Amino acid sequence: MPTNPFTDVWHFLTATTNDYLHQGNWRYLILALFWALLIASILVAVRNWREDPTQRTGRHLGILLVRVLIGCMWFQGMLWKLPLPVSDGLQYWTEQESTSAAFEFHRTFLKDTVLPHMMFFGPMVFLAELVFAGSMILGLAVRLVGVLAAIYTLQLWLGLYGNSSEWPWTYMFLVLLMFLFAVEGAGRSLGFDGWLRREVPPVRDGKGLIGWLFNIAG
Repeated sequence: MPTNPFTDVWHFLTATTNDYLHQGNWRYLILALFWALLIASILVAVRNWREDPTQRTGRHLGILLVRVLIGCMWFQGMLWKLPLPVSDGLQYWTEQESTSAAFEFHRTFLKDTVLPHMMFFGPMVFLAELVFAGSMILGLAVRLVGVLAAIYTLQLWLGLYGNSSEWPWTYMFLVLLMFLFAVEGAGRSLGFDGWLRREVPPVRDGKGLIGWLFNIAG
Protein backbone atom coordinates (compact mmCIF):
# COMPACT_ATOMS: atom_id res chain seq x y z
CA MET A 1 0.00 0.00 0.00
CA PRO A 2 1.50 3.39 -0.99
CA THR A 3 2.39 5.65 1.91
CA ASN A 4 1.99 9.39 2.26
CA PRO A 5 2.61 11.90 5.08
CA PHE A 6 -0.88 11.38 6.49
CA THR A 7 -0.68 7.59 6.65
CA ASP A 8 2.86 7.78 8.02
CA VAL A 9 1.72 10.07 10.85
CA TRP A 10 -1.20 7.77 11.62
CA HIS A 11 1.08 4.71 11.76
CA PHE A 12 3.47 6.56 14.08
CA LEU A 13 0.66 7.68 16.40
CA THR A 14 -0.76 4.16 16.58
CA ALA A 15 2.50 2.18 16.90
CA THR A 16 2.15 0.42 13.55
CA THR A 17 5.36 1.58 11.85
CA ASN A 18 8.01 -1.05 11.17
CA ASP A 19 10.20 0.33 13.97
CA TYR A 20 7.33 -0.03 16.42
CA LEU A 21 6.33 -3.49 15.21
CA HIS A 22 9.89 -4.75 15.69
CA GLN A 23 9.47 -4.15 19.43
CA GLY A 24 6.64 -6.66 19.79
CA ASN A 25 4.29 -5.95 22.68
CA TRP A 26 6.80 -3.49 24.13
CA ARG A 27 5.59 -1.07 21.48
CA TYR A 28 2.47 -0.34 23.52
CA LEU A 29 4.55 0.83 26.48
CA ILE A 30 6.67 3.00 24.18
CA LEU A 31 3.53 4.42 22.56
CA ALA A 32 2.08 5.17 26.01
CA LEU A 33 5.27 7.08 26.87
CA PHE A 34 4.97 9.13 23.68
CA TRP A 35 1.33 9.99 24.33
CA ALA A 36 2.12 10.88 27.95
CA LEU A 37 4.79 13.33 26.76
CA LEU A 38 2.48 14.79 24.11
CA ILE A 39 -0.48 15.21 26.44
CA ALA A 40 1.75 16.78 29.12
CA SER A 41 3.08 19.26 26.55
CA ILE A 42 -0.47 20.22 25.56
CA LEU A 43 -1.53 20.69 29.18
CA VAL A 44 1.45 22.88 30.04
CA ALA A 45 0.98 24.90 26.84
CA VAL A 46 -2.68 25.54 27.73
CA ARG A 47 -1.74 26.56 31.25
CA ASN A 48 0.93 28.95 30.00
CA TRP A 49 -1.53 30.41 27.49
CA ARG A 50 -4.13 31.04 30.20
CA GLU A 51 -1.81 32.39 32.88
CA ASP A 52 0.71 34.41 30.85
CA PRO A 53 -0.76 36.92 28.38
CA THR A 54 2.70 37.62 26.94
CA GLN A 55 2.79 34.09 25.48
CA ARG A 56 -0.45 34.54 23.53
CA THR A 57 1.30 35.34 20.28
CA GLY A 58 1.83 33.70 16.92
CA ARG A 59 5.58 33.66 17.58
CA HIS A 60 5.23 31.53 20.72
CA LEU A 61 2.74 29.24 19.01
CA GLY A 62 5.11 28.81 16.08
CA ILE A 63 8.06 27.98 18.32
CA LEU A 64 5.90 25.51 20.25
CA LEU A 65 4.81 23.76 17.06
CA VAL A 66 8.33 23.44 15.64
CA ARG A 67 9.81 22.39 18.99
CA VAL A 68 7.24 19.63 19.53
CA LEU A 69 7.58 18.36 15.97
CA ILE A 70 11.36 18.15 16.35
CA GLY A 71 10.79 16.30 19.62
CA CYS A 72 8.62 13.83 17.71
CA MET A 73 11.43 13.46 15.18
CA TRP A 74 13.89 12.59 17.95
CA PHE A 75 11.39 10.12 19.43
CA GLN A 76 10.88 8.42 16.09
CA GLY A 77 14.63 8.27 15.50
CA MET A 78 15.06 6.75 18.96
CA LEU A 79 12.85 3.80 18.02
CA TRP A 80 15.35 2.18 15.67
CA LYS A 81 17.96 2.20 18.46
CA LEU A 82 15.87 -0.62 19.98
CA PRO A 83 16.07 -3.36 21.09
CA LEU A 84 18.77 -2.69 23.63
CA PRO A 85 21.64 -2.97 24.11
CA VAL A 86 22.54 -2.73 20.39
CA SER A 87 20.10 -2.69 17.50
CA ASP A 88 21.12 -3.89 14.05
CA GLY A 89 20.48 -0.41 12.67
CA LEU A 90 22.72 1.33 15.19
CA GLN A 91 25.46 -1.25 14.68
CA TYR A 92 25.30 -0.77 10.90
CA TRP A 93 25.40 3.02 10.92
CA THR A 94 28.18 3.12 13.49
CA GLU A 95 30.20 0.87 11.20
CA GLN A 96 29.42 3.25 8.33
CA GLU A 97 30.72 6.17 10.38
CA SER A 98 33.92 4.28 11.12
CA THR A 99 34.75 4.27 7.40
CA SER A 100 33.20 7.54 6.20
CA ALA A 101 33.99 10.03 8.96
CA ALA A 102 35.58 13.25 7.75
CA PHE A 103 38.75 12.92 9.85
CA GLU A 104 41.10 10.04 10.53
CA PHE A 105 41.10 10.51 14.32
CA HIS A 106 37.30 10.24 14.29
CA ARG A 107 37.40 7.02 12.25
CA THR A 108 40.05 5.60 14.59
CA PHE A 109 38.03 6.48 17.69
CA LEU A 110 34.94 4.78 16.28
CA LYS A 111 36.87 1.66 15.24
CA ASP A 112 39.02 1.27 18.34
CA THR A 113 36.76 2.61 21.10
CA VAL A 114 33.10 2.77 20.11
CA LEU A 115 32.55 -0.39 18.04
CA PRO A 116 34.27 -2.76 20.50
CA HIS A 117 32.09 -1.36 23.31
CA MET A 118 28.69 -1.05 21.66
CA MET A 119 27.09 -2.80 24.65
CA PHE A 120 27.82 0.44 26.51
CA PHE A 121 27.38 3.00 23.74
CA GLY A 122 24.13 1.54 22.39
CA PRO A 123 22.08 2.31 25.53
CA MET A 124 23.80 5.71 25.82
CA VAL A 125 22.69 6.66 22.31
CA PHE A 126 19.14 5.49 23.05
CA LEU A 127 18.98 7.46 26.31
CA ALA A 128 20.43 10.57 24.68
CA GLU A 129 17.77 10.61 21.98
CA LEU A 130 15.03 9.89 24.52
CA VAL A 131 16.20 12.90 26.56
CA PHE A 132 16.29 15.07 23.43
CA ALA A 133 12.75 13.98 22.54
CA GLY A 134 11.36 14.54 26.03
CA SER A 135 13.02 17.93 26.39
CA MET A 136 11.74 19.25 23.06
CA ILE A 137 8.19 17.91 23.47
CA LEU A 138 7.84 19.17 27.04
CA GLY A 139 9.84 22.36 26.60
CA LEU A 140 12.03 21.43 29.58
CA ALA A 141 15.70 22.43 29.91
CA VAL A 142 15.70 23.25 26.19
CA ARG A 143 18.73 25.53 26.23
CA LEU A 144 21.00 22.91 27.80
CA VAL A 145 19.58 19.97 25.88
CA GLY A 146 19.61 21.98 22.65
CA VAL A 147 23.37 22.48 23.01
CA LEU A 148 23.91 18.78 23.77
CA ALA A 149 21.74 17.76 20.82
CA ALA A 150 23.65 20.11 18.52
CA ILE A 151 26.97 18.55 19.61
CA TYR A 152 25.50 15.05 19.18
CA THR A 153 24.32 15.91 15.66
CA LEU A 154 27.69 17.45 14.77
CA GLN A 155 29.18 14.03 15.46
CA LEU A 156 26.72 12.51 12.98
CA TRP A 157 27.49 15.24 10.45
CA LEU A 158 31.22 14.55 10.59
CA GLY A 159 30.80 10.80 11.03
CA LEU A 160 28.73 10.38 7.86
CA TYR A 161 30.37 13.19 5.91
CA GLY A 162 31.93 10.86 3.36
CA ASN A 163 28.95 8.52 3.01
CA SER A 164 27.60 8.78 -0.53
CA SER A 165 24.03 7.94 0.58
CA GLU A 166 23.89 10.84 3.02
CA TRP A 167 23.61 14.59 2.37
CA PRO A 168 25.76 16.40 4.99
CA TRP A 169 23.50 19.45 4.97
CA THR A 170 20.70 17.30 6.42
CA TYR A 171 22.58 17.05 9.71
CA MET A 172 23.81 20.62 9.58
CA PHE A 173 20.24 21.89 9.27
CA LEU A 174 19.36 19.98 12.46
CA VAL A 175 22.45 21.36 14.21
CA LEU A 176 21.42 24.90 13.32
CA LEU A 177 17.84 24.32 14.47
CA MET A 178 18.94 22.91 17.84
CA PHE A 179 21.33 25.86 18.18
CA LEU A 180 18.45 28.28 17.59
CA PHE A 181 16.31 26.48 20.17
CA ALA A 182 19.13 26.93 22.68
CA VAL A 183 19.72 30.61 21.83
CA GLU A 184 16.01 31.45 21.89
CA GLY A 185 15.24 29.39 25.00
CA ALA A 186 12.46 27.68 23.07
CA GLY A 187 11.12 25.97 26.18
CA ARG A 188 9.95 29.36 27.44
CA SER A 189 7.41 29.45 24.62
CA LEU A 190 4.42 27.62 26.11
CA GLY A 191 6.70 24.98 27.64
CA PHE A 192 7.77 23.83 31.08
CA ASP A 193 10.69 26.25 31.07
CA GLY A 194 8.24 29.14 30.77
CA TRP A 195 6.07 27.76 33.58
CA LEU A 196 9.06 27.18 35.89
CA ARG A 197 10.40 30.70 35.32
CA ARG A 198 6.99 32.12 36.24
CA GLU A 199 5.71 29.82 39.00
CA VAL A 200 8.76 28.51 40.88
CA PRO A 201 10.31 31.28 43.03
CA PRO A 202 13.94 30.05 43.02
CA VAL A 203 13.86 29.79 39.22
CA ARG A 204 11.91 33.02 38.74
CA ASP A 205 14.26 34.98 41.00
CA GLY A 206 17.43 33.13 39.98
CA LYS A 207 18.27 32.41 43.62
CA GLY A 208 20.24 29.50 44.97
CA LEU A 209 21.77 26.57 43.16
CA ILE A 210 18.42 25.33 41.83
CA GLY A 211 17.50 28.72 40.42
CA TRP A 212 20.92 29.12 38.86
CA LEU A 213 20.86 25.67 37.28
CA PHE A 214 17.35 26.01 35.86
CA ASN A 215 18.07 29.46 34.47
CA ILE A 216 21.08 28.08 32.62
CA ALA A 217 19.27 24.95 31.44
CA GLY A 218 16.04 26.64 30.36
